[in-house]
Amino acid sequence: MVSCEPISIERKVRQLLCDKISGNFSGIWMLIPEHLRLGTWDLLRSWTGKQTTEVDPRVALQLVHEAALCVTGKRPDRTLSQQGFEVANGLPFVASDVAIHNLLNTHTVDEAQKLQLMLGKIRQVLGHFPGKILAIDPHRIPSYSQRQMVRKVKSPNSPAIKQLQTFFAFDADSQQPICFTIGSSSRTVTQATPGLLEIAADILPPTENAPLVLADTEHYGFELLEEVRCETPFDILVPMPKRKGTVKELQQLPPDAFTRHWIGYATARRTFYAKRSGAGPYCQIIQRFGERDDDFKLNAFLCTSTQAVIDDPVQHYPKRWHCEEFFNANQALGWQRSGTLNLHIRYGHMTMALIAQAAIHMLRQRLGQPIAGWNVEHLARDFFHGLEGDIRIKRDTIIVTYYNAPNADLLRRNYANLPKKLAQEGVNPAIPWLYNYKLDFRFK
Repeated sequence: MVSCEPISIERKVRQLLCDKISGNFSGIWMLIPEHLRLGTWDLLRSWTGKQTTEVDPRVALQLVHEAALCVTGKRPDRTLSQQGFEVANGLPFVASDVAIHNLLNTHTVDEAQKLQLMLGKIRQVLGHFPGKILAIDPHRIPSYSQRQMVRKVKSPNSPAIKQLQTFFAFDADSQQPICFTIGSSSRTVTQATPGLLEIAADILPPTENAPLVLADTEHYGFELLEEVRCETPFDILVPMPKRKGTVKELQQLPPDAFTRHWIGYATARRTFYAKRSGAGPYCQIIQRFGERDDDFKLNAFLCTSTQAVIDDPVQHYPKRWHCEEFFNANQALGWQRSGTLNLHIRYGHMTMALIAQAAIHMLRQRLGQPIAGWNVEHLARDFFHGLEGDIRIKRDTIIVTYYNAPNADLLRRNYANLPKKLAQEGVNPAIPWLYNYKLDFRFK
């Protein structure tokens, strides 16, 4: 049985550092400077409600680093210890599944949402969110829970399966996630979107012009449009489904209703009211593709802003596909599969992945190409889990030496003499979960 007394943990961590550590998990230490810049430790302490010396925030940091490593499966079956991974978390051991489960289960959905809010505000101050154009997207994750629940079809040719429903908001310009919510498999997009936008509104600063939210056809519904217009500081742009009546009505528009922008592309704008409910007015924007009358293709969108420039909202709509690009590159952090549907555990686990993603995004800015363009699985395999190195103590500084680092000259410029560089940025170089040791890197 491993002792979790603070004095015992400190003694063992210091001893491990004094003994020196060698292995190919030393790449994960490259995230520590980004944690210091991001304030990860203060976020985790706030979420756990524990002091720096206690074990809970360190176990939470293990979850963040596991997400960065794209680790799946049971912890006893993995070889994470004795290679520097556990010491990077300020622990002399790798926390077990039971310890992780108990930690996540003791913290509520509300606490996870507050953690997202604090993380989002920090990222907004750091300039990660321009905040002018947002994209929202429901991301459904296959679930292996034994519970009875509504099953959904992920694609037309696949069978209905159990799914965890998640709903993400992104900054469409920076392609960074702002926040997310989770619901049961029966929760609808209409029910989830107002709460998601409420969190996003709390994160982003007030602006003179309402930010534009790009949605997909799944969000089309006048109840949702009215709620976004009346209850949030956003405008929303939604494509209209191509129903027979809608298509017939658009085909009857006269040619002079359209403004031609370039060969094969024209747009029209008009005021739109819902026929049955009378909801509105909305700005309906119609796109026309083609040059011949018998070959026109028409798309229609509704926007809650009636003052929108005729082609301004729709020209941004392709940015919504950055959501799919983001999940293709980053879902392995913890948004790819789901076990339990205990919402306390799911919210906590996925929020730790959100912190990992933020730190990785900051790290990418300093790695250089092609490493910065790798997806998270490639980055985990060939960088965090691929760098050979050793970890040792020299006075008050932990020295991490890498022997095979790619882009070594660039990394040397960004990470050699790290304490001095952090101090120049106004960041305290002392690492609180490593007993105020500083960190420096060597590249050979």
